[in-house]
Amino acid sequence: MSLTMDWSSEQEKMDIPAAWGQRLEQLLVLAGQAEGILEGEVAVTFVDDARIHELNRQYRGIDRPTDVLSFAMQEDGEDELDIVFEVEEESDELPFIEPLGDIIISVETAARQAEEYGHSLEREIGFLFVHGFLHLIGYDHQDAEAEAVMTAKQEAVLQQAGLTRS
Repeated sequence: MSLTMDWSSEQEKMDIPAAWGQRLEQLLVLAGQAEGILEGEVAVTFVDDARIHELNRQYRGIDRPTDVLSFAMQEDGEDELDIVFEVEEESDELPFIEPLGDIIISVETAARQAEEYGHSLEREIGFLFVHGFLHLIGYDHQDAEAEAVMTAKQEAVLQQAGLTRS
């Protein structure tokens, strides 16, 4: 098994090039290797500001759009039910790939941020994807120390992939 990714677009503001999917798969492998995570599935959805605003309000109680949201499958919430999978030993089915979670990216916000920061949209999408992936596996940035750790990890992966700030 390996790390896999599926992506879709639920917005009409921008055409999403197939090359983005390939780039995100590369980033997933690099980030996974850096963190010792070699198996799992990530779902990525590109949305517009209106949709991410709605999700941000619904799930985080923040009434404004944001750039990226992550929904980890491995989080244990007080009100969540345990998920139990039954696997038959003599099954001819493909092995089950454990979902790591969903990453939702606003392409509108990403485009604005890329322009503001003076780098390519591809780099910004890559940054948001790696940021979202790190959230899926348990990283956060609630304080300066945790933010510095996440930033360093994100930049290392982006550098390795050739997505530099320029």
